[in-house]
Amino acid sequence: MLKSKNNLIIGVDGGGTGCRAAIGTHARGMLALAEGEAANATTDLEITIKNIISTVNAATVKAGFSLDQLSQANAHLGLAGAIGESLRLQISQTLPYGKSVVTDDRPTAIVGALCEQDGYLVSVGTGTIIAASTSKTFQYVGGWGYQVSDQGSGAWLGRAALEHVLLCHDGLADHSDLSLILFEKFKNNPNLIVNFSTSARPKDFGSLAPTVISGAKSGDIWAQRTLQAGADYLMSGLKRLGFCAGDPLCLVGGLGLYYANYLHRDALIGLMPAKGTALDGAFALARTGSSLIRKKNQ
Repeated sequence: MLKSKNNLIIGVDGGGTGCRAAIGTHARGMLALAEGEAANATTDLEITIKNIISTVNAATVKAGFSLDQLSQANAHLGLAGAIGESLRLQISQTLPYGKSVVTDDRPTAIVGALCEQDGYLVSVGTGTIIAASTSKTFQYVGGWGYQVSDQGSGAWLGRAALEHVLLCHDGLADHSDLSLILFEKFKNNPNLIVNFSTSARPKDFGSLAPTVISGAKSGDIWAQRTLQAGADYLMSGLKRLGFCAGDPLCLVGGLGLYYANYLHRDALIGLMPAKGTALDGAFALARTGSSLIRKKNQ
């Protein structure tokens, strides 16, 4: 498809909590945004694609374009859980756009946060991203999904909290105000926790994270130790990528800046605000037509 200044550009940021879409043109840039339901590629692919389409449609209408024009649009989608080329290809072939490039959410996050600047990114929300950008080469640690990775994330915190509650119930750990509050959410019934866990999605576990953070702020020792363990993991990931004190570092996501309280002070010397969001990164990649800046640690 030939690039035209009037071609529609679509950027999508999809995760376990929600989906965001931006639409615009080469000439005019980003014109409208919309938010929708979760779009995690490994949770429910059919629902994910449905939510992407509905969110993009909402942005399209808001911008005053016809839905028919989407068949000629360039789209870049950064989706949590879109690990593996076959899955990404399956999603791109299902979407009704002229050209759809699908990646996981790591490259869109780092392009959005750093633009073309070298530096490091820690994004902690429902999931976790640790990334480095050096001379337009991306490197990553972790981000393999909450089932086997995503340490420090909201989903990780929520699952750990329920594990701790059950240990307390069994008499293998001591209850605290935090564990009692969490247990009360399940009517003090361990079976309800088990039932919840068998069908819970990342955002469901992540919904418990604010309670854990509140407990840490109130002095709960288990919550503070768990958050410190998450921070230690984030720090080890940064060091693995070559991070040194004073290097540019962005902390983003719903929990990102909160972890600043648990990272060593030297790590924050180069702390800088993100230049944009993962949605900005997705739109920028769609606008340039780049399938992806060179990457490592796929």
